[in-house]
Amino acid sequence: MSRRQREPLRIVTDEEREELTRLSRAHAAPSAEVARARALLSVADGESFTVAARRAGRRHGDSVAPWVARFNQVGLAAVEPRHGGGQPKRYTPADQERILGEARRAPGREQDGTATWSLATLQRALRHAPDGLPTVSRSTLWGVLHEGGLCWGKDRSWCETGTAVRKRKSGTVTVTDPDATPKRT
Repeated sequence: MSRRQREPLRIVTDEEREELTRLSRAHAAPSAEVARARALLSVADGESFTVAARRAGRRHGDSVAPWVARFNQVGLAAVEPRHGGGQPKRYTPADQERILGEARRAPGREQDGTATWSLATLQRALRHAPDGLPTVSRSTLWGVLHEGGLCWGKDRSWCETGTAVRKRKSGTVTVTDPDATPKRT
């Protein structure tokens, strides 16, 4: 016999049920979100936490209880996974913007000693700047640049993801891909 549920699922609205159903059938959504949506729909249909966990691909009903509690508090936002542990981010959004701003700036040969940015030259510039980041690592730079939508070009420095300079009969134009962000994720 199963235990009594400490916090039963609140009544699910029609809009929430529609969104959970859409998400539970999605093939392109992250698997964690699909599993949580399936479990929440099962509980909403009157199934026990154990049955809902099995439908979501989990072994125990104990994994469903926190999802239900969070859904009761925040609604559909409970389907999205939160920070999974590990070290918290060391650099604030302002620091990350500082890194992105430095990477977008064209380096000066006299000031920076280079014509194009590499991770090492960018790190050196940020560490030696008066308002810089004296302990920033290359791996942190790489992560911030990728999160900011910059990628490494073979024959050029860090550049915006989804943009390219093309030669046309009328001259040089910059072409942007509107789907660059969805393709990255």
